[in-house]
Amino acid sequence: MNSIISPFHLAIPVWNLEECRQFYIEILGCTEGRSSTHWIDLNLFGHQLVLHFKPKTKEHVHSNEVDGKRVPVPHFGVVLPWSDFKKFSKQLKTKGVQFIIEPYVRFEGEIGEQATLFFLDPSGNALEFKSFKEPNQLFAK
Repeated sequence: MNSIISPFHLAIPVWNLEECRQFYIEILGCTEGRSSTHWIDLNLFGHQLVLHFKPKTKEHVHSNEVDGKRVPVPHFGVVLPWSDFKKFSKQLKTKGVQFIIEPYVRFEGEIGEQATLFFLDPSGNALEFKSFKEPNQLFAK
């Protein structure tokens, strides 16, 4: 398998393009690429995230219990370097992001030690950003 990581492409539904554009650019630091009246391309840490307009629905976010916390399903995000995670989580707090799950460390001192946090975008999409103390343990058992 190729050891070079390729950027992913992910398209997500949003019911307010302008509010989500502002959130992803001003809060998460994305840069904007191509866009139209119905979609916006964003650079999310080198990955292509596309916001597509979809009318709002009354669907509730499902969650599963992990470490005694309610983890929203589905969710997406980026695995950041350990030193960047702490800085990024502080920036989110400074910008007033309301966490579903506050930043914390899982498996501390064990294989797969990782920092993680969860929050919602303005359209209710759940995001998780995480970091592994030892990046080579991303898939460790």
